Amino acid sequence: MVHNSRVRFIALLCMLAGLVGSGVFGTQITASTGRHGLSYTDTAEENDPPMVALGVAMGALRGVFVNYLWLRATTAKEEGQYYEAVELADWITRLQPRLPAVWTFHAWNMAYNISVTTHTPQERWSWVNAGIRLLRNRGIRANPNDMHMHKELAWIFLHKVAGFTDDANQYYKRQFAYEWQNILGRKPVIDPSKRDRDSVIEQYVGWIQPIVDAPETFAGLEKANPRAAEIARTYERMLGETPGHRLLERYTLHIELESAGRMGGIRKASGPKTQAFIELMDRYPRNPQPGQQSWEQDWNDLLNHLRKRVLEDEYFMEPVRMVQVTRKFGPVDWRMPAAHALYWGARGTDVGRMEVNEHNAESLDFVNAYRLVMQSVQDLWRFGDLYFNYLDVHEDRPAYYQGVPNPYFVPSYGGMLEEVTLASGLFEAERRAYRQFSAGYLNFLRDAVRFFYRRGDTEQALYWYHKGRNWTGVNINDTMFVDEWSLSLDQFADKQIYDSMGSPQVAVSEVYGALQGAFFQGLLAGDIDTFNGMWEYARKAHAVFFAEQFRDVVAAADTARMEFMDRDFPFLAGNAFANNIANLPFEEAELLYGNAPEDLQRYAYDALVIRFKDYIDEQHELGVIDVNFDEAFPEPAGMDRHRELYQVKIDQRRDSNVEGVIKD
Repeated sequence: MVHNSRVRFIALLCMLAGLVGSGVFGTQITASTGRHGLSYTDTAEENDPPMVALGVAMGALRGVFVNYLWLRATTAKEEGQYYEAVELADWITRLQPRLPAVWTFHAWNMAYNISVTTHTPQERWSWVNAGIRLLRNRGIRANPNDMHMHKELAWIFLHKVAGFTDDANQYYKRQFAYEWQNILGRKPVIDPSKRDRDSVIEQYVGWIQPIVDAPETFAGLEKANPRAAEIARTYERMLGETPGHRLLERYTLHIELESAGRMGGIRKASGPKTQAFIELMDRYPRNPQPGQQSWEQDWNDLLNHLRKRVLEDEYFMEPVRMVQVTRKFGPVDWRMPAAHALYWGARGTDVGRMEVNEHNAESLDFVNAYRLVMQSVQDLWRFGDLYFNYLDVHEDRPAYYQGVPNPYFVPSYGGMLEEVTLASGLFEAERRAYRQFSAGYLNFLRDAVRFFYRRGDTEQALYWYHKGRNWTGVNINDTMFVDEWSLSLDQFADKQIYDSMGSPQVAVSEVYGALQGAFFQGLLAGDIDTFNGMWEYARKAHAVFFAEQFRDVVAAADTARMEFMDRDFPFLAGNAFANNIANLPFEEAELLYGNAPEDLQRYAYDALVIRFKDYIDEQHELGVIDVNFDEAFPEPAGMDRHRELYQVKIDQRRDSNVEGVIKD
């Protein structure tokens, strides 16, 4: 009896201790679960699959059930049953939305594994974009402080879309630029008198800041600007659509058609909703006729409110963070995938620094997270100044698309080194013989020296050359550093070209650096010898790259995988000339145009009409400018024939039997 009483007494004490413990620790665990968003889905939605409803109903045994689904999904992936793996992963995300690994598994499967099993670029892009949207719109929304998920999303943007390993990457880039021009409109036109780095960055900040300042709600918009709310209500009444993403698309298309002088044809042959939108734009004109009231500011206020809602609600992006990224890194063109890799990579490192503590420091991969940020900046320096034809993408034609070097990002890379090395801890400690970021920085400096040298900007080339040869952070085991960086500037630049011409990034910077030198150091200065020398170098570099690296790829849809610039050199150079001259002030554009050969003038003429004609003719009538447009920019002979041939070049890309090849 005594023994039994003792057992009962001990059992009672254990029970009481358990009850007290559950009361104390249960409250703390529940609070922690709420703070960190770790709760399971505890209710089945109406349209959930039966397996999800079953998992919810299993209660405490749900973890076992999820493990079973996870094993099935992994097996399906290994056996190539990707669609089944996607379905299983979707069930797991519904049951355990706080499990980051399943989101990245699901997104990776769609963007990489399933996309390459399809047969057209359109199908591929739909799966790549589905992977991006899953991770960005659902996964990170459910796990906003998980650095690993941010890193994986940034990698998809940088590697799959911005990179060149996927055969259909050129199609991805065009569709991405089209999507984001619909949302944000055209990139800023840089004021020619404010081309220093700080001023350019502020002009790009001015692209996004009005979205930050826009009202959060429609009620707030109506209070701030009743006329903007009137446009929105009229739109909804006339088109039967709630103002949102679709309105932004219609507006962007309307502006592009107007700029191209094609509204006349659209007015005569378009669907009822397009006709209704044209009527809306006529009723609330941005550029009114004499006697009409201008609605330009009202349109801007409405568009910025809608852009804010689309960014925050559909893309889970923070406009204020977009401004911060621009100010910190450089003039970011948000139509480029590397810009989004930079945004999500930087956001990931920010939340990672907030979450790190003594318990999880070893598990947070700051080295690779920061590496993606650095590589995104590098990509924006190499290709961050974008020109592409919006209307061709809209009409599903082969579109002109060219990213060229943006030297405003060069200082950004070095400016990050201290932040990166401190956050990376042991992996970037000075006592290590080899550090990844040190090697990366020297490679970056090599690219910068070569680009500025080939462009003819010796002052900038020397600045970055001295920066590299005097840098104290060189890896200890870099035995070639002294030999390489003790060369003269000319020898150093030539060595970089010889060692790196197989790289598409190097080829693009070489060709465009030489062309810019030909235009500005040659034509603008009236130095024909310099123009001829740099032009010939650009032509040869272009030919060498395509001879060595160009490959026809059946899935590439009109462009080969390695085609980071157009394969037709006169077409490429002519478009580069048109893009450069259209961004100059009138006086410089007039001088450059007058010194240019007639074949380049033909490429530039139509762009100059759009850019300058109304302004120059108006200023001439006021007596401010001595010449009218036709005197400043006389139309070169053969423009009609040039326009025909230009269209033929576009059509050849569409009609080629072998993808990626123009038929002669």
